Amino acid sequence: MASNHVHHGSTILTDGIRAVNIGLAGFADPIRAHGGACTQVQWQPPAEGDRAVGLRLAYLEDDPDDRAGALVGRANAEAVRRISEGHPVAVDVRTAADVIPGMTSRTLLHAGPPILWERMCGPMRGAVIGAALLEGWAATPEEAGALAGRGAIDFAPCHEHATVGPMAGIVSPSMPVIVVENQASGNRAFSNLNEGIGKMLRYGAYDETVLERLRWFATTLGPVLGRALRSAPVDLRDLTARALQMGDECHNRNVAGTSLFIRAIAPALVRTAPADAAAVLEFMRGNDHFYLNFSMAACKATLDAAHGLEGSSVVTAMARNGVEFGIRVSGTGDAWFVAPASVPDGLYFPGYGAQDANPDIGDSAITETCGIGGFAMAAAPAIVRFIGGTPVDAVAFTRSMYRITLGRSPAYVVPSLGFVGTPTAIDVRRVVESSVVPVIDTGIAHRAPGIGQIGAGITSAPRGCFAAALHALGRRLGVEAAA
Repeated sequence: MASNHVHHGSTILTDGIRAVNIGLAGFADPIRAHGGACTQVQWQPPAEGDRAVGLRLAYLEDDPDDRAGALVGRANAEAVRRISEGHPVAVDVRTAADVIPGMTSRTLLHAGPPILWERMCGPMRGAVIGAALLEGWAATPEEAGALAGRGAIDFAPCHEHATVGPMAGIVSPSMPVIVVENQASGNRAFSNLNEGIGKMLRYGAYDETVLERLRWFATTLGPVLGRALRSAPVDLRDLTARALQMGDECHNRNVAGTSLFIRAIAPALVRTAPADAAAVLEFMRGNDHFYLNFSMAACKATLDAAHGLEGSSVVTAMARNGVEFGIRVSGTGDAWFVAPASVPDGLYFPGYGAQDANPDIGDSAITETCGIGGFAMAAAPAIVRFIGGTPVDAVAFTRSMYRITLGRSPAYVVPSLGFVGTPTAIDVRRVVESSVVPVIDTGIAHRAPGIGQIGAGITSAPRGCFAAALHALGRRLGVEAAA
């Protein structure tokens, strides 16, 4: 028996040693030095070893036998249900002051978390000046700047008024806005219309060509689209799902989405506005990003339905104002949790580089918050030619986002991953525990107003926003003393 046992052991050793090391990397060195194979597990303590944060995470984990844990579990399940069942439909285009809740005759909505004129970046300041000129509040850029500087304009985040806007995100009272209704919950969300690429208001440009285009939006494009959508609403959930299967991710790539939207709206345009249909169709045909603002409003309508659930740790907004990155969480009310915005890592147009770039800006990260955009990069391999990286990177980005989300979208699927649903419902607990942060693919704006987009790339949400939100949620649920 003894000899057989020894023989059996030596056979195992002659087959080679294959080990898994979950300790310090140096533990693997002796094994490899003797010809063995050792796989190193990439492991780190939860919450980057922060004891207070780790304890807060433990108290906020789903636990049916604990008051706080049970509440968090139920609230998150409801949030995932509402996001999964969201059904956004474009129903109208109307003047902003007529439909956006809380908008006054001197309100300017902007992208990102709250910010005052004194701290605004160049592109946002330029867009504010342009909007003041468009509204007739000032006759010159100098007058517009002085008006903003003395507090004569009421600034507010788009997100606090059920609205989203790309880049500077400026929405003024007379602008036409898309009206999107979530048919599952009845709430509405809004966005301005996409101007295209180049010198545009959202990048801080305000010369006469920019203002003339916006006047045409108000007199022609908006009213014409409004009549068409009232006649034939467009199902944005269905359209986005189809666009994802055609190579878009519906943030930085909207070629398929724009084409599908034109196809859906064209018959109603011809019926309801025959005199203007050709001009409107030509404008949309020449702007591959036209669908972006519809995509953003659809995501906003979906996520707002999941906001305000006591105990929920699900993120309902991520947004940037060119200075700070901010998030909102379902279970923490109207609070913003902010950290400095970073400059995206990407590809620049000829003649530009990172030294010219403004820190990340815009409300378009609402797409990632809803499970598309950067979270769906695996569906859009061609986008890497625009933002950098490889198709393999795009798949890896999507896969990594499953680690920090609670659900998979039943509507938005990724063909290259076997038609699995995109990762959706970001959980601040999972972000803090894993240190995996949401990835965002984004355009890069020049730091000076009016120059426009100078590239595109990848950025990520600052972990500090999520840690702050976790602490706030714990305080609301009365677990601060225990932590």
